[in-house]
Amino acid sequence: MEVKAQLNGLRIAPRKVRAITNLLKNKNVIHALNQMEFLMRRPVLPLIKLLNSAIANAENNLDMVKDNLYIKEFLVDEGVKLKRFRPKAQGRAGEIQKKTSRIRVVLDERVAGLKRRASEKSPHRRPAEEAGKNESAKTETKKHQIQTELGKKSNVGGIVKRLFRRKQI
Repeated sequence: MEVKAQLNGLRIAPRKVRAITNLLKNKNVIHALNQMEFLMRRPVLPLIKLLNSAIANAENNLDMVKDNLYIKEFLVDEGVKLKRFRPKAQGRAGEIQKKTSRIRVVLDERVAGLKRRASEKSPHRRPAEEAGKNESAKTETKKHQIQTELGKKSNVGGIVKRLFRRKQI
């Protein structure tokens, strides 16, 4: 089942955004996020935010597993052009086009039908009987785990992130 997310009106030219999205097509979402983390280009931060939004849609709305998702399509279209004018020689005016992008991402599952267990879904609201329990019962609750057949999620240490942190341009 496909999951979609979109970003309209990004104030970066589509040509510059396509240079990054072409690297990420047909890749695993975890691998794509790791790869974008080390790219030093301006469109990377909005694309990371868009990809995280699509992953959240898949996990929360359709109970999909994050490790099972891959990027099926990354469409970058031209958005509205903002037209500005600049003075030129002999009283003329030259037009400047400030281009915007419209980005759509479509995620799909590698292994069809791999879902989280129904007992581990996080409820949005707690029932009244759970709210009345004492403090010790609250601390014993376990974190939600995801049933997966693709392998364990590797956690990159904080020192690696700090080591390769760069300023965004």
